[in-house]
Amino acid sequence: MQDAQGFSNLASILSNPILNTDSYKASHYLQYPPEASAMFSYIESRGGRYERTLFFGLQMLLKEYLCRPITEPMIAQARAFFGVHGEPFNEAGWRHVVEQYGGYLPVRIRAVPEGSVVPTHNVLVTVECDDPQVFWLASYLETMLLRVWYPITVATQSWHLRQLIRAALLRSSDDLSQLPFKLHDFGARGVSSAESAAIGGAAHLVSFMGSDTVLGVIAANHYYNDDMAAFSVPAAEHSTITSWGREREVDAYRNMIERFSKPGAIVSVVSDSYDLFAALDAWGGELKQAVLDSGGTLVIRPDSGDPRTIVLQTLHALDASFGSAANGKGRRVLNNVRVIQGDGVNPDSIAAILAAMDEAGFAADNIVFGMGGALLQQINRDTQRFAMKCSAIRLGEEWHDVSKDPVTDHGKRSMKGRLTLLRHRRTGEYRTVTLPVAWDEHTVAGEWDDALVTVFDSGRLLVDMSLAEVRERAQAHEV
Repeated sequence: MQDAQGFSNLASILSNPILNTDSYKASHYLQYPPEASAMFSYIESRGGRYERTLFFGLQMLLKEYLCRPITEPMIAQARAFFGVHGEPFNEAGWRHVVEQYGGYLPVRIRAVPEGSVVPTHNVLVTVECDDPQVFWLASYLETMLLRVWYPITVATQSWHLRQLIRAALLRSSDDLSQLPFKLHDFGARGVSSAESAAIGGAAHLVSFMGSDTVLGVIAANHYYNDDMAAFSVPAAEHSTITSWGREREVDAYRNMIERFSKPGAIVSVVSDSYDLFAALDAWGGELKQAVLDSGGTLVIRPDSGDPRTIVLQTLHALDASFGSAANGKGRRVLNNVRVIQGDGVNPDSIAAILAAMDEAGFAADNIVFGMGGALLQQINRDTQRFAMKCSAIRLGEEWHDVSKDPVTDHGKRSMKGRLTLLRHRRTGEYRTVTLPVAWDEHTVAGEWDDALVTVFDSGRLLVDMSLAEVRERAQAHEV
């Protein structure tokens, strides 16, 4: 069944780059100076929650949306839509793309390598189109390309949380190898769409390797050439416990051990469906021998109450029943059992829980965090104040700087000129400069390298990075 514009399914619309924009973009080709012949735009984080961002996700967007050609049916779709929507439609421009370039957009995109950790207020991506017939493409693509804010912001938050957890492990643990599994993605059900689960879930996996967001793992595998980007373990939910009835709660727990707990295995069991403290007594009492005999590791999940308080109470109860051993840092590591906190987990509660555990003498080995809405959904474009702006336009044969500087908010001041990003070979410092680079006493030639790489040109993906490369680069920035 087709609608008034002849659209038969949403998938065909979502895959049409002409429609993957804001309405007002359709009229902009008529608004630029008549002599305009080329345009240059850039993406930056203008500050925000974190002072540095981890660049990730552009490769997904390019593969999904720009590595396929514009077609005649796409043009027809857009013509039908904009004709009724109230906007002009530049059919001649889009036909030029099809006839001159086989449908591939004649834009050049340069970007910092994915996995790079870059201070805010620096250019991360540049987009340039120098075909006078469709120069406006450098701005038309803003709506789609700026959505890179989402994977960057998820990856940035996860990377900073990795640093927080890493510091706790260095302070209290003998085993840093567990770090990649310390923050587990619980976010799939809390996001606004399947695509968000895929993109955000993949972004989290730059810093961690534990996830229950299946679409995120598949996206990381698919777009970043990985065999298996993350792992999970058998885990109970409230329905699998409460379906046994309260009087058979212990039987439900015993079933989890019998089904899943084997030597070297991990099994996670939510234990607060009724009374967490009664459940902890059962785990340390009538179920204790079954846990020990299984040879596996039992992970208890409290799922309600104040996170900091509940984690400490759970750790103390498990220590009393299963015991613990002091590690090389003088902290206690529980025997046979661990805790996963998946309720109320956010950057603040993670920091508070780790600090409280350390004060109580427990190693960070004892805790894993499961993060849901705060990981994939409780962020927005303004978390890191992302923007994409035109910074230069060619009028005739001469380039001119373009910028904005509102007197009502200088924080929205944009950069001007054709831009690139330099990185100091020795210190790793980043600096945004204009082209051509004016080498002076602050940017001496030979000491700085251009940090931007051409990743896309007229439909061709020029860099196809693996997740392993992205992870290696991100971890090289750890302190």
